[in-house]
Amino acid sequence: MAQLWGGRFEKSTDEEVFAFNASINFDKKLFKVDVQGSMAHAAMLCKCGILTEDEYRSIREGLEGILRDVESGELLITSEYEDIHSFVEAVLTDRIGDPGKKLHTGRSRNDQVALDMRLFTRADIDEKDGLLYDLLKCLNSLMQQHMDTIMPGFTHMQKAQPTTLAHHLGAYFEMFRRDRERLADIRKRMNYSPLGSGALCGTTYPLDRDMTASELGFEGITRNSMDGVSDRDYLVEYLTALSLIMMHLSRFCEEIIIWNSDEYRFIELDDAFSTGSSIMPQKKNPDIAELVRGKTGRVYGALMSMLVTMKSLPLAYNKDMQEDKELPFDAMETVASCIRLFTGMIETASFSSERMRSSAGGGFTNATDLADYLVNKGVPFRDAHGIVGRVVLHCVDRQKSIEELSIEEFKGFCELIDDDVYENIALENCVRRRITKGAPSKDAMSDVIAENTAYLDVSNEGRSPF
Repeated sequence: MAQLWGGRFEKSTDEEVFAFNASINFDKKLFKVDVQGSMAHAAMLCKCGILTEDEYRSIREGLEGILRDVESGELLITSEYEDIHSFVEAVLTDRIGDPGKKLHTGRSRNDQVALDMRLFTRADIDEKDGLLYDLLKCLNSLMQQHMDTIMPGFTHMQKAQPTTLAHHLGAYFEMFRRDRERLADIRKRMNYSPLGSGALCGTTYPLDRDMTASELGFEGITRNSMDGVSDRDYLVEYLTALSLIMMHLSRFCEEIIIWNSDEYRFIELDDAFSTGSSIMPQKKNPDIAELVRGKTGRVYGALMSMLVTMKSLPLAYNKDMQEDKELPFDAMETVASCIRLFTGMIETASFSSERMRSSAGGGFTNATDLADYLVNKGVPFRDAHGIVGRVVLHCVDRQKSIEELSIEEFKGFCELIDDDVYENIALENCVRRRITKGAPSKDAMSDVIAENTAYLDVSNEGRSPF
């Protein structure tokens, strides 16, 4: 059992207690950022005169060697160490001797782990931003392809008005764009270094916190040392943002599952993103969409766990905060795989324009347009609403669509209806006349797609301009 403490104790730690207390099996994910933070800390200690140039050089070369050996597989991170910090420091001291014992000067594991979690989370935010960028590019491309693909729009899961697939996909573009904006906001707010906060009250050493903050790419330093070691707001915020990403993915997956059903047949999923049945040979199941929908609860669970862990903790650091890793790490990995697979699934899917157009022709999706037609003939809207309601009831009884009615049938409801009604209630014209900003007309959608393209072009290699 390799520990960084023990001088005050007369008995060794019980093995089960050590295992229960240890975090090495999951915080080893922090290895790279722990080494990165230690290098910056050592450079600062040298600049402040706490380490000699030779000691700093020895520490840096030792850390570089550990990093290299772990990445090559030559050095294994084992459970004999309490945590990743113990591992790095113990191996370093074994390799370079006394200079390794000086690395922790002016630092506590409290501000060390607080730093590591910020560095790790910040890098993960950047990864998610890149994945969302790829998804948005995919959606925008599909929107360009389907500006003329007529489909039914729904409210209450019932056909409501005709729209286009581009317009429908555009709603999800807006959701995932907001997700990127949230990530950028969280990244900006969390990008302050806690290193130098010590255990909770700073240190008596003349540390240059601004130097390490700059070295590690932070905007500045945390302003209160107690808050610096005990703040996990950024992690709660990030898990909230990840939960929202999963909510948006889950909503989209629900629609894909419905659209993939034999009753709809709006979409055909590529074989590479579908699975079969062990007993029913005809089945082609949308398992990826179902799993993304299912894994949403797992990410929500990480958020709730973090909120409950933090809700009653007194200042400053408490061991409870070790729970800030396992479930958040799992949530981060889950969201990454879900975005990647979802993007691949819709990128390779094919949409049935004919089937969507046919479906939009049922369900009286052009009823509102008939009411608007009557309004333009001088009928007050509320009266027009009542007339069209009776028209729909008539059609239901006779199993007809509105456009199948004869002009004589139309005039039986209102003498103002003329032959031009058929042009006005044609689905393509219903969509074309919806010209307000954000609506599905081709002109409105062209403007949106152009703006989407410009927005994506501003991003640098899939990253938001943070």
